[in-house]
Amino acid sequence: MSRFQTSNGFMPNVPVITKNLIIINALAWLLTVVLKRSGLDVQHFLGMHYVGSDAFFPTQLITYMFMHDLSGVWHVFFNMFAVFMFGRILEQVWGPKRFLLFYLVTGVGAGIIQQITWYIDLMPFLSSVDDYLVHGDSSTLSGFLNIQYGVQYSSQSIIEAKEMVLNSMLTIGASGAVFGILLAFGMLFPDAPLYLMFIPVPIKAKYMVIGYGLIELFQGVSNFSGDNVAHFAHLGGMLFGFFLIRYWKKKGIGNGFYLG
Repeated sequence: MSRFQTSNGFMPNVPVITKNLIIINALAWLLTVVLKRSGLDVQHFLGMHYVGSDAFFPTQLITYMFMHDLSGVWHVFFNMFAVFMFGRILEQVWGPKRFLLFYLVTGVGAGIIQQITWYIDLMPFLSSVDDYLVHGDSSTLSGFLNIQYGVQYSSQSIIEAKEMVLNSMLTIGASGAVFGILLAFGMLFPDAPLYLMFIPVPIKAKYMVIGYGLIELFQGVSNFSGDNVAHFAHLGGMLFGFFLIRYWKKKGIGNGFYLG
């Protein structure tokens, strides 16, 4: 039986892991919407919080990938459309087990990079909290919290305010794994022609992947006001995907294409 043969039924031409990822993400989004309207915020438990927050659990490094923006269907749609377009090809090339491993590794890797990014961003704030709790110095803390400079607040109130800040940090979405998939497609099929909307000229996959990476790096470093996209997490998915593919190649697993 050919490894490219797929089962009949719903989405008959889509390999099993790609199909199930799309179904699970779609059902998770729908269930989250329904429960949210019933007063239960599933994303608070399954979305990824900062590791120093009381709301963080290690399992969130996986579950956050299956949570998406509830304000509209487009977040989950475009992520799953990318999985459908590129993931099914990678699964046919690698096989279901290796593709699933790649998807999870890049998703978890994206989460790890996001945690590192949060830690770097939070260092001045956490240092200011420590200065206040140890020395009573609010000169820098007042710039982070809505407190009045020179007024003494109880340690408990400052700790509670810190926890509120940490608990408010949340990342959701499969974009890290999706960017890993895009990176893999560009590495395996570098000269494959791809098209962007409103651009009638085909772009080679390798150039599109490089372009996406540079855009994410620029937006992450620029840190535009009002931008709540985890750009460094996207880069993290690409980074972990790159090293995983290089590791497979170094170990001689396949010939760079058929790694199953």
